[in-house]
Amino acid sequence: MTAILDQLRTAPKSVLGKLPGVSTDDDETRRPLPVSGMLAAACTLGVGLAVLTTLTLVGWIAAPRGTLGAGLPGVFRAAAQLWLAAHHAGFAMPGGRVGLLPLGLMILPAFLLYRAGRWMARDADLRLRLPARLPKNSPREQANARRRAQLVLVGQAGVSLAAPYALLAGLIALVAGNDLTQPFIGEALLSHFTLAFLAGSLATARMIGPWRIMLKLLPERLRAVTVGTAVATTGLLAAGLVLVLVAVVLNFGEVRELSNVLAPGFVGGVLLLLLQLLYLLNAVIWASSYIAGPGFAIGTDTLVAPTGVELGTVPSLPMLGALPDSGPVPAWMMAVIALPFAAGAVAGVFVARISPSPSYEAAPLWGFLTGVSTGLVAGLLAALSGGPIGGGRLSAIGPSPWEVALSVALEVGVAAGISAGVANLLLLNKKARAPLDKAAVPVRKAGAAIAKAASKVGLAESDPRPLPGHWMDATEADTQEIPVIRDDWQDEHASAEAETLAQARPRPAEPPAPVRPPRKDIVDESDDRGGHVIYVDPYAWDRD
Repeated sequence: MTAILDQLRTAPKSVLGKLPGVSTDDDETRRPLPVSGMLAAACTLGVGLAVLTTLTLVGWIAAPRGTLGAGLPGVFRAAAQLWLAAHHAGFAMPGGRVGLLPLGLMILPAFLLYRAGRWMARDADLRLRLPARLPKNSPREQANARRRAQLVLVGQAGVSLAAPYALLAGLIALVAGNDLTQPFIGEALLSHFTLAFLAGSLATARMIGPWRIMLKLLPERLRAVTVGTAVATTGLLAAGLVLVLVAVVLNFGEVRELSNVLAPGFVGGVLLLLLQLLYLLNAVIWASSYIAGPGFAIGTDTLVAPTGVELGTVPSLPMLGALPDSGPVPAWMMAVIALPFAAGAVAGVFVARISPSPSYEAAPLWGFLTGVSTGLVAGLLAALSGGPIGGGRLSAIGPSPWEVALSVALEVGVAAGISAGVANLLLLNKKARAPLDKAAVPVRKAGAAIAKAASKVGLAESDPRPLPGHWMDATEADTQEIPVIRDDWQDEHASAEAETLAQARPRPAEPPAPVRPPRKDIVDESDDRGGHVIYVDPYAWDRD
């Protein structure tokens, strides 16, 4: 599809010159944003209808005559109805309505719209129209103004793609009706506009930069709640997928038996398998509702929940053979209710890390708000995954949206509030200790540098060893032997000072001094000659 759009963008000047309002003076002629959006919407509808028409034609060849209508017009109407169903637009039928539509079919138009939105952004040069990247340390007011301008441009791009897309879908809904089903035009307009707006806005925002840059378009608090909601919702859906796969493996015999009863043949079997894959997302959402507690229904007066199972006659769809039997549920199955709390705890940590709260009371509040938003998303998914199939017993299929929303909001909100409060407290304590630790490092480095410089210029002691204490120190007098000194002892300090001054003065060479005999005025305390060593206490003058 993008190749077709690129050919439109690089059309020759001779072709563009025939179009009203298009100038060919510049080789890089760019169309206005609404024109690019209209071309992208038309190509998306054309490619999508071509794909579904091919699949419908294969089914028409394999199915019995008259199932999809008489001849090729019936095939085209069926393909158009499939396209409307892919956008979750319901149909009216005698005695009721059809609202149970496969959510997996929505992947095709969503992918095509996303690619069309990327092409539209390039074709209209939205990257150049975005405000220039601000330098570092720019005022906060300029950053907020830039973000607002980007959001406005993203919204304009979404509307430019969604408005023509919804109008064209309305025309398809007018011609897609038959004697059995009639599309709801209002639902078709709303569903097509919503899906195209979301895909176009997301594609345009993606042109700004990577996904992390996209999230920075939102304010910090809103970004934290959005990421927390996405994490909690992803956790619930992942748990639901695991539960569905385990149920299919444990009840594979019933699933195979229902497939043999239908006996669709090779082509019909492939289409039946494709149909079940398209309904897989619906089943995952139902399993998430089961994990949350409210469960889901397969018809009126039925319930599949952790507290018990009550079923009647179910539709002949092989994947429904994985449903548990009616009756009480084992007690250990109640453990699945802990999964929403685990998802909420993880989401609360993300909320606290993205946007820490300076006050201890605010973090749990934002965590609980994340649970409320997750509950709203879960309720919306529950509403989209279920719906009636005509009237009678099959008028109620799927989970209850308000029950799922309330249960998920309380379970995820409580867990997210507690985990966000704890994580925020740890982050604040870490930040409070970090400045002291970081400030001590440069001080220690500066002190070491000053000491090293002082030692080089001679201001520091060359010998780092501590000086010995005086021999008359009272603290050492109790533990060291005090030598006995004679009366004719000379002051050694004065003699040492004289020798130092004499060495400092230049003097002529003198003959070597005679060898002095060893001093006999100091008593050798190491040899007591068989007697006793006398210790003199110099502080005993005031005692008897």
